This record gives sequence, C-alpha cells and structure tokens, in this order.
Amino acid sequence: MNAPTEAAVIKQHVIDPEICIRCNTCESICPVGAITHDSRNYVVDVSKCNWCNDCISPCPTGSIDNYRKVLRVKAYSLEEQLGWDELPPEIPAAELQAQAAEVGDSAAVAEVAVAAAAEPKPDTTGQTTFNSGAYGSTIPPWSAAHPFTKLYGPKAAEKSVTATVTGNLRVTEVGKDYDTHHIVLDFGSMPFPVLEGQSIGIVPPGVDANGKPHHARQYSIASPRNGERPGHNNLSLTIKRVLEDHAGNPVRGVASNYMCDLQVGDTVQVIGPFGSSFLMPNHPRSNIVMICTGTGSAPMRAMTEWRRRLRASGKFESGKLMLFFGARTKEELPYFGPLQSLPKDFIDTHFAFSREAGKPKRYVQDALRERAADVAALLQDSNTCFYVCGLKAMEEGVVLALRDVATQAGLDWDTVGAELKRSGRLHLETY
Repeated sequence: MNAPTEAAVIKQHVIDPEICIRCNTCESICPVGAITHDSRNYVVDVSKCNWCNDCISPCPTGSIDNYRKVLRVKAYSLEEQLGWDELPPEIPAAELQAQAAEVGDSAAVAEVAVAAAAEPKPDTTGQTTFNSGAYGSTIPPWSAAHPFTKLYGPKAAEKSVTATVTGNLRVTEVGKDYDTHHIVLDFGSMPFPVLEGQSIGIVPPGVDANGKPHHARQYSIASPRNGERPGHNNLSLTIKRVLEDHAGNPVRGVASNYMCDLQVGDTVQVIGPFGSSFLMPNHPRSNIVMICTGTGSAPMRAMTEWRRRLRASGKFESGKLMLFFGARTKEELPYFGPLQSLPKDFIDTHFAFSREAGKPKRYVQDALRERAADVAALLQDSNTCFYVCGLKAMEEGVVLALRDVATQAGLDWDTVGAELKRSGRLHLETY
C-alpha cells in the first residue's frame, strides 16, 4: 500500500472517566470542538483533536491528561469512549506491531519497532469563528488566597467525606417550574477548607442504568471561606432541579433531584474541593465584575458575601462590585429578594430578563453594553477581575460584549484580551 501521509501510530488524547467530575471545563475551552459528552462520559474526537493541549491545565482533577498509543486506523471511537467506566490499558508494542501488520501498514510496523510514533502538530488553519474560551485565564489573580484541592477523592477507591444536610431552602418562587434550592452541608469535625469560586463533587447513591455506581456531579460553592454560617465548618450550594436535557426532552437529573429532595439530617458523600483559578482577588481596592445566569450565581454569591463580611468588620477597604445577573424572569432568578436588599453603595446590580411578558428579550451582554463607559474603565484597571459563570450559551455573547466595549473605547481588544488572560483577570466557568 502507499505510505500514509500522516503518522500511522498516534498518542490518542483520552479522558479518565474514573477521575472526571463532569465539570465541562475541557469542552468549554477546546478551540476546535473536539470534546463532547453524554450523560455518562466526556470524550475526545480523534478526528478533530489537534493536540493543542489547551484543555490540560484548567482541568481540576487531571482526568484530561491521559493518552493511549494506538494505530490511527484503530483509534478509539466516540462510541467506545462513551461506554468506558475506566481507561483501557496501554496496548503493548508487540500488539501494536501485530495490528499494523494485520492491516498491511508497513510504516506503522516500522514506527512501533523503533518506538517513535510521530504526533500530529496543531493545525489551526480555517478557524475563523470567534473563540471566547481563548480569553479565559487558567491562573488566579495575583492576590488570591492559596486553595486546597482534591483533599477527598475523586477515584472510586479513594476516600470521600460525609456531610450532613443542615438546610434546604427553595430560592425561586414556589409554584414555578424553575425549582432551585439553597442547600447547606456541614462537615462536622472533618477538615474541608474552601475558597470562593471553588467547587465540590457530590456522589449520588445507587447505580446507573448499566449497574455501575454513579459518577460525582460538580457544584459551585455558594458560601464564603468561613462558612455559610460564619465560623462553622459548613458550606452551601445552589442547585437547580433538572427535569429536561438541553434539547428540551424530559429527563430527571440524577444528582440534582437527589440533592433537591434531601431533608435536614440526611447525609451525602462529597469529594473535592476543586478549582485553583476561579478565585477572587484579596488585595485592598480590588474590583470585581460578576456576570452570571441561573445557578451560575453560586460563586458570585460567595464572593459578594465574603466582601460584605469584610466590609462589616471595618478591616478591609474593598473596591467596586458589579453584578450582571440574567434569567428568563425574576421569579426564576435565585436570591432575587436578598440581592435587592444589599446596599447600593456596596454592589452595583443589573438584572437582565429574557422572557418578561410584553418586554423585549434582554440578556447580560445587553446590560454590559448599557454600562459600556464603566466597564471600559474597569477593563483598563489592573485591579479589576471579571468572572463569568452560567450556561455555555452565554459565554460567547459576554466576551463579544467585552470586546465591543473595549473597541468602542478606543482600546485594542487583542491587547486587552491577552492581558486579561495573562494576569488572571478574566475567568470563564460555563457548562
């Protein structure tokens, strides 16, 4: 046969399903759309992956940092990966050589024989679409506190920690379909230090349709570092009950329904904490711009509450807080009441509702553009950090709005965007 034009043997990028906490970081940051998922696993499409490794450092667990040497013509398909409960073992060189001989690929035989399989180089040609994920930083602000990560789990054989439910309060209007709960977990005497912006994994009890234990689901922490109740070893989560998938088909989310139905006194298994970059700045007069939708408000609540407690203590001179919060209606917006009661000189809040009767649709990016003069000034202020959290669909619109605000202010977006990423000032956490 003719010699192949690409490497006959490749190191296929794969994701470890035992460690992955399904946080969607890898899929959201992949510049070529090579990563996808179903209700079980996150997987990499070998036909799209260009080995750029942009997804490696943001992964909170390291599950993304795995490879398997395979024949290109026998690479693991998406269907195979979606069915994995654990990574397949490495294929011995002798078996690879036998496979190559079986398909009549003399080049592959030679490559395996000398253990020098070539790796394709990144190919970014033809990418003309705007890649919002390229501007998200993977490092924390310089003044962020040091986070503790992965104290418990995430492999099934590793230890989780038991937490007790001490509160479960619905935070959206009762009687509406959009059912969101504020859940408080207490860790008792077990150490579980967290920072604003981190997340934990909840391990639902029972098994899935294939008889396998459920994988952990990730939830952002909604309380500040000293607890939902100050001085206590507890934290809170903001969880929406999932009753349909992204296509609108009826489905009961395993973890969300389990968590929303918990009663005070029930216990849950927790792994984590996770996250080392989506952290708030701690230096005096630092500004924070928070942009979120739905349960993406969880880390924003944590940051806001920590700043509120610092302000009440009189020991910290904080900078500006701005919040752009979107939902379909105010009835579906978590914490709407408490947010309304925060002092105006403490936080500058803007709501954007997309399904209000008799009104045009309005999104968080629209609110950003309306405050263009203030946002442009903050883009230029090295003491300002931007945080975006919510559904993946919002990310591009928000980053495009930031680009437009910068451009209208006479700033070069390529320069501004690169600086935001380099200095840990723009953080994207979408799912």
